[in-house]
Amino acid sequence: MICIKITTFGRYFKNKNRMKKLWLILLIVICMSVQSFSQDNPFFKNWETYFGVPPFNEIKIEHFWPAFQAGMAEEKAQIWDIIRNFEAPTFENTIVAMDKTGDLLRKVTPVFSGLTSVNNNPELQLLARRILPAMSQHRDDIGLNPELFKRVKAVYDRKDRLNLNIEEAKLLENTYKRFVRGGANLPSDQQDRLREINSELAALQLSFSQNLLAETAAYWLAESDKMKLTGLTEAMLVEARSRAQKRNDADAYHFGLDNPSIMPFLENADNREMRAELLNAYLMRCNHNNAQDNKENIKKIVTLRLERAKLMGFDNFAQMAIEERMSKDLETVMTFLNKLWIPSINMAKSELNDIEKVMRKSNIAMPSTSADWRYFFNKAKQQKYNFNQEEIRPYFQLEKVREGIFYVCNRLWGISFEELKNMPLPHPEATVWECKDKDGSTLGLVYLDMHARPGMKNGGAWCGSYRSQVFNDGKRVVPIMTIACNFTRPSGDKPALLTTDEANTFFHEFGHGLDGLFRATKYYGTSSNQRDFVEFASQIMEHWAFEPEVLKVYAKHYKTGATIPTSFIKKIAQNELYGQGFITTEFLAAALLDMEYHLLKEIPQDFEIEKFEKSVLDKYGLIAQIPPRYRSAYFSHTFSGGYSAGYYMYIWAEQLDSDAFEAFLEKKNIFDPELANKLRYEIFARGGIEDAMNLYKNFRGREPDVNALLRNRGLEK
Repeated sequence: MICIKITTFGRYFKNKNRMKKLWLILLIVICMSVQSFSQDNPFFKNWETYFGVPPFNEIKIEHFWPAFQAGMAEEKAQIWDIIRNFEAPTFENTIVAMDKTGDLLRKVTPVFSGLTSVNNNPELQLLARRILPAMSQHRDDIGLNPELFKRVKAVYDRKDRLNLNIEEAKLLENTYKRFVRGGANLPSDQQDRLREINSELAALQLSFSQNLLAETAAYWLAESDKMKLTGLTEAMLVEARSRAQKRNDADAYHFGLDNPSIMPFLENADNREMRAELLNAYLMRCNHNNAQDNKENIKKIVTLRLERAKLMGFDNFAQMAIEERMSKDLETVMTFLNKLWIPSINMAKSELNDIEKVMRKSNIAMPSTSADWRYFFNKAKQQKYNFNQEEIRPYFQLEKVREGIFYVCNRLWGISFEELKNMPLPHPEATVWECKDKDGSTLGLVYLDMHARPGMKNGGAWCGSYRSQVFNDGKRVVPIMTIACNFTRPSGDKPALLTTDEANTFFHEFGHGLDGLFRATKYYGTSSNQRDFVEFASQIMEHWAFEPEVLKVYAKHYKTGATIPTSFIKKIAQNELYGQGFITTEFLAAALLDMEYHLLKEIPQDFEIEKFEKSVLDKYGLIAQIPPRYRSAYFSHTFSGGYSAGYYMYIWAEQLDSDAFEAFLEKKNIFDPELANKLRYEIFARGGIEDAMNLYKNFRGREPDVNALLRNRGLEK
């Protein structure tokens, strides 16, 4: 392999001869690299697969690094080509040309990212620690290039005279602001420091996520005495025995820290001590002062983020992060969160009273603890509404829920889905579906990967893409979406039977998928929504999940095929509202914790993560029985994901999706075709072409009614 280190090119444009020389060297490097790797590296070939999906069966770990190297070299060459264009900067030869760079990186990056999320291993983790710093430097080499920025600014300064359409104007604005927010206006010494910060943050955030993956997989609660596991259903025990057998502990039952294992245990296990032990292990992840401890990572991350924000002229990181979002400013966000906190914590306290009544009747020693909440809340719910999740689960077979999602999509937009067989897969458990529009044309492909694989697959649920939608020479390039979840597995002779929460999550993630499938933007740079609008598409899909008209179509008993009874539908509706105090409070506690980290204007040398976390939760009056949805040491959304100073985005978007769904209810038709088309073409299809509020007003005819969120959660009173 030929490897030539390409020095930061932005500093070498003081004379044109040097530029031409480096340009020739770079071309030689690219040619030699491609010749060296093209024979067996699939990233250097055209993918002759169906719709050009990644040939996962051909891709090996050793293919990634050469592809990233060549991809970075290719994009730098493309950028140099823009800079060395001696014609005056124009929208086409600078802004559009930049949007088209990085073809090879757009090919390899989503595949690498996808595989490290669903099929990770130590070799990939090691490689990620090599790739991320290199990519951080590569992005900075482009974003901090003074000659390139000079061209971008020259076009931006003439924006009012260019007669651009809405999307072109947005691409220009996004491009210019990306440079400015990336430090292009900083003096050179501060740019050098910014490079160091970005590189360090990339490494720290990766370390955080890898620690969490390892820590979650490393722990399990083992129990051989079945008598200590009363309260658990036979299906739960079968799954726990299967986990134990995989670890060569055939006579035991194993319970892990992934949601399909821990949540049913906390809700159903009679053994209070074991519930406490398992929950404590969950809450203490990456907080054991060992190699996977994340506290020092967090301290460094918040310190570096604050330093970066101050370099950019902001008082704190939250201020910088929110500036470009739909919410616009810190005061708006904090006022919004505090408005929700009071009714939520009050309702949670009311729910706690119900729980403790049940505990007293059962002669359980007080006080109640966080390990009691889910278990006794389950009991209280059964007494109050005769709701039993295990009684309802047989109507939520995974495949039937999927059919329900397809039904909703077909009723709203006339689209259909067909499973594709014999396709290359990122993991053997994945499936692939082709989405066709009502005219028969292909909208895109969707990979579905539904079950947990602790240690190999990230926790939670998410939607990504292996290829984004764009137009190439006037022709729409279809997107390739991927949806990954950590749902309950089949157990014995039973298929995978989902909880109502898991069914809701499936609808949620598919909403993200639809957002990508319906996208019809011309440029990569106008594809993405503002960050706090991203969850709108996913959360509006949740509203159809438990509508009676929809349930009667897909909620069929997995054995008998019987339609879910009306009495069960009523119970589900009651269940969706009862417990919102706990659900909203634990969410808000995490959102406020995230914000408080990023509101800091100074980080003291003796900054202690656990003390800070406790001080924040005490400040807001969180009751002891409710831990935040995420404690600091495993709060991946904010410390390794895309939700830094932004976990609030979910509930921010809920004010929009709640109000939007009320539009369907006002029409007395949840499948109203006019509204469905407006949702698709005014919001989903337009991506980031306009500011999110404009998109929403185009759909609704007005700004959202914030009280719709309170009505949706039963918090209005």
